[in-house]
Amino acid sequence: MEFSSKEFKVGKCEGQKEVDGETMPLVLQPPESDKANFDSLLLALQNNKDWLDQMIIKHSAVLLRGYNVSKPEEFNEIVEAFGWEDIRYVGPAPRTHIYKRIWTANEGPLSEFIYYHHEMVLIKEYPKRVILYCEIPPPEGGETPFVPSFKVTERMVKEFPKEVEEMDKKGLKYTFTALSNNDTSSMRGRGWEDAFGSSDRYEAEKRANALGMEVEWLPNGAMKTILGPRCLTKVFDGRKGRRMWFNTMVGMHGKEHSSALMADGMEISEHVVKRCQQIIEEESIQFKWEKGDVLFLDNYALLHGRRPSLPPRRVLVATCK
Repeated sequence: MEFSSKEFKVGKCEGQKEVDGETMPLVLQPPESDKANFDSLLLALQNNKDWLDQMIIKHSAVLLRGYNVSKPEEFNEIVEAFGWEDIRYVGPAPRTHIYKRIWTANEGPLSEFIYYHHEMVLIKEYPKRVILYCEIPPPEGGETPFVPSFKVTERMVKEFPKEVEEMDKKGLKYTFTALSNNDTSSMRGRGWEDAFGSSDRYEAEKRANALGMEVEWLPNGAMKTILGPRCLTKVFDGRKGRRMWFNTMVGMHGKEHSSALMADGMEISEHVVKRCQQIIEEESIQFKWEKGDVLFLDNYALLHGRRPSLPPRRVLVATCK
């Protein structure tokens, strides 16, 4: 489906790239100066819901810029305009509920780099779309870089065909340890009580099991979750048969509170992990925020992260099926 809406003008942004003939992100702006407002944007979205959904799949990322989206309530209206079902976030990132379907993005220290990931990639049910809104752009840094996942797979298969085949065949196993209470001094500091909505160990473990996790309780009251086997790569309908690098091997391998192994317990080569990290960075698109931006990401197709920044920075998020 080609670009065909008269209610948007195609623009450009810093860091934009062309990947296999597709512009990432596709930038949509007001067609005229008198349309540069929230009400005009909402009407245009309501008139072009199906078309915009196709643009998100085609380009993997779509940016709405220049509409003066000024508050979380307006962002929520944008999200709800599409009728997409909400999906509750499950994961280690500390977050705060803001309004209806809107939450803060990871509230870990701005000085830390949040590594590239598909949102909720290890959970049985993960979002199809991640929608981000910039309420306060940072004075320096704080980009939300994203990576076309299929490009990582292509390069890893070319450089490590045997290793990729073995990991794909066996699957991967991950562990992650969470304390009972939230620790906002860490980007992975969400406590298990908050993550599973209960301070009762039995209930929290039951909810973790329902999400496909095994649980071990540690002497200090922390919860160790074991997840696996999980896929290394995955192909999704409607995305040209592309093989996505749908895992978090690099992000969890050999860390203080997490690990990534092959599902049979064998170690993953440090060289393979380090080279994958380099490839992901080389394929990244460094997206820089402006106030009022709304960015739609195809979570099936893109890994995303967060660059360190100076304060203040406030980016809000909604996740949808």
